[in-house]
Amino acid sequence: MKKTNISLQQVQHIAHLANIPVSEAELVRLQSAFDETLDVISNLKELDTTKVTPTHQVTGLENVLREDEVTEKRMFSQQAALANASKTHAGYFVVPQIISQD
Repeated sequence: MKKTNISLQQVQHIAHLANIPVSEAELVRLQSAFDETLDVISNLKELDTTKVTPTHQVTGLENVLREDEVTEKRMFSQQAALANASKTHAGYFVVPQIISQD
């Protein structure tokens, strides 16, 4: 019999953290799937990678960065920024409160 890498309680805890309702049958299937994944990872750990060059990026693409500079010709004036706002007050956007005071 194969050693179980992850318990049903751990699968249930993961489902709880992810806020996903899981039936008992699904718990068993997920446990099996997690075990299979962990077995594949343990097989990968056994590979000799001493002669393999570490790779952090394989597409050859490079990130395009620019200096963080203020470009006034691209800026909105306060009046332009607020022009389409449904509610404003004293030069600011007014939005509905989303945090209760309780």
